[in-house]
This record gives sequence, C-alpha cells and structure tokens, in this order.
Amino acid sequence: MPTYEYECLKCGHRFELFQRITEEPRKRCPVCRGKVRRLLGTGAGMIFKGSGFYSTDYRSSSYKDQKKKESGDSPKPKDEGKPSSKTKPGSDASGGGNSV
Repeated sequence: MPTYEYECLKCGHRFELFQRITEEPRKRCPVCRGKVRRLLGTGAGMIFKGSGFYSTDYRSSSYKDQKKKESGDSPKPKDEGKPSSKTKPGSDASGGGNSV
C-alpha cells in the first residue's frame, strides 16, 4: 500500500496517509477541516537484488578478455589461485605416520 501526501489549502498543514490504491482520496484536513489536495510524490525507490541488472553483468567473454589485455592483466584459469583441497593418501599434514 502506498503512502500519499496531502496539503490543506486553508491552513497549509501537510500530512501523509498510508492508503490502498482503491481508496478514495482524503477530502478534508484533520486539523481545520479545510479542503486538501493530494500531492505528487516520488514514491519509493526500486531495489534490484541479485545479478543481471547492470549492463556489465552480461558481458561476453571476448569483451572481458579484450579488457584484460588492454589493462595488462593476463587471464587466469578458474582453478588457478585456489589451494588444492585434495591430499594424497598416507601424506598426513601432522607428520605422524599411521597411528594405531
């Protein structure tokens, strides 16, 4: 439900009402009972969450590669830079052999 802003034409009192879109606009001021007019509001800003809302989210891989070349960075494979989580059986990081 939107919030509407009103202004009294008689006393200048400004107030906001949380109303349904289908409700009739307020006609009288709650302070002096004079006529009111509904003001145009800017409304709430929209918030986009997640990926895909910016033009850079869907860049092609050729575009990204060209930008990396221009900036002097070399493209890195996806697995590079990540430590390997696989260890060989029998090679224990603690240095102790098989414990029984």
